[in-house]
Amino acid sequence: MAALESSDPLVARRQAVMALCAEATRAELEAALAGLGGAAGATDLRRPETGLVMTRGRMGGDGAPFNLGEATVTRAAVRLATGETGFAYQLGRDAAKARMSAILDALVQRGEAVEAALDPVAERLAGERDLAERRTAATRVNFFTMARGED
Repeated sequence: MAALESSDPLVARRQAVMALCAEATRAELEAALAGLGGAAGATDLRRPETGLVMTRGRMGGDGAPFNLGEATVTRAAVRLATGETGFAYQLGRDAAKARMSAILDALVQRGEAVEAALDPVAERLAGERDLAERRTAATRVNFFTMARGED
């Protein structure tokens, strides 16, 4: 999935962290927060809420957009004691995961090394991608055409 890339380094960092949080499990986010010293002093600006969003699609990637269906999403907004505000949206109904993602977003803005804490998630995802690529390569068939010797 290609995301919009920002020229602002802080926005780019936040996008990268949110991409990892979206793919992380709750246990992985808990471990990342524990490695960063936990979520002490985070207050909810908006309690985690679950709702529906309409997903849209395009035929062939460039056709006219159409409504594909609804997806369940949980959102959260938190403020750290130092003033940074974090926001997160997560697919599904896991309010704790959405809140932890919002805290990690706020910690990125504070300058914490959140990417390092999420390295296990990045490594797991890279391993899964590598495995999928190897499985695909194992089933790939290369076709070639032989020229007839009569020409």
